[in-house]
Amino acid sequence: MTESAAKPAARAAIADFLDMLAAERGAARNTLDAYARDLGDYALGLARRGREPLTATIQDIRDYLSSLAEAGLKPASSARKLSAIRQFHRFLAAEERRADDPAILLEGPRQGRRLPKILSIAEVEAILRVCREGLDDPARPAEERLRARRAACLVEVLYASGLRVSELVALPLAAAKQAEKAPEQGGGFLTIKGKGGRERLAPLTAAAREAMAAYRSVLLELHPAAAAQKWLFPSDGESGHLTRQVFARELKFLAVAAGVKAERVSPHVLRHAFASHLLQNGADLRIVQELLGHADIATTQIYTHVLDERLKAMVRDLHPLNDDEA
Repeated sequence: MTESAAKPAARAAIADFLDMLAAERGAARNTLDAYARDLGDYALGLARRGREPLTATIQDIRDYLSSLAEAGLKPASSARKLSAIRQFHRFLAAEERRADDPAILLEGPRQGRRLPKILSIAEVEAILRVCREGLDDPARPAEERLRARRAACLVEVLYASGLRVSELVALPLAAAKQAEKAPEQGGGFLTIKGKGGRERLAPLTAAAREAMAAYRSVLLELHPAAAAQKWLFPSDGESGHLTRQVFARELKFLAVAAGVKAERVSPHVLRHAFASHLLQNGADLRIVQELLGHADIATTQIYTHVLDERLKAMVRDLHPLNDDEA
């Protein structure tokens, strides 16, 4: 069954819901696309049973969710789809497109808490050492030196600030110019516009600011026209700036060179490392929440669970009275 098989009323309702997310909540394009896929699949699932969202009952939704489980969909993916369905039906009821909300009493699939992948401080330092090696080697071709400087800047800034990778690669040049100013002149930090249009400040380390200035110097030396570009990391692609995929590949290459398995490393893992290392060294949870741009502190609290697991492992493995063989 194709997307066109979903009833016109369902397609129109989904389109209106997406318009609301964009206009009232400032949802990003990726978020809107994800909702569109999940709700389109839901509408098709109902259409196969001769139903549609405007008339669906709680049992219809349960049957749809059961079909996902039977198809082998992971609980986390089912929970995401259920979240979209709940919000969609809440919207339909609020807009009086239907008199009730059949999804309000539904429970999501049980999930174990998934802890984020974490790199140790030593592993991050090893990756940073690789980034810093041979940056000024005159034997390197000019464009290779530029890519090395760009990679060093990206990694230094990401670990110093904990930015989302989408925020990092799309940093505007104006933000970089502000960051490169001396702290007493109002510099030393980035102004980030994150999810939902919320703004926050991201302080940078001296190493990150130096890496940014060095990268900019080489970029302008080789490509003077970049001074008029909108982006800190310009590219010839459709977006005009470096893509997340390109940076993710470069980061894995650097990780392997540092002796860290590629599958353990991604830009998001480095963001996790930023948060967990701050907490490990005594940072306040509320401050870390602000730095990460989390709207809900519950999202940030996942890092305290990571530390709990590490402490348990340390006691289990190192405490002199914990002898499993006794």
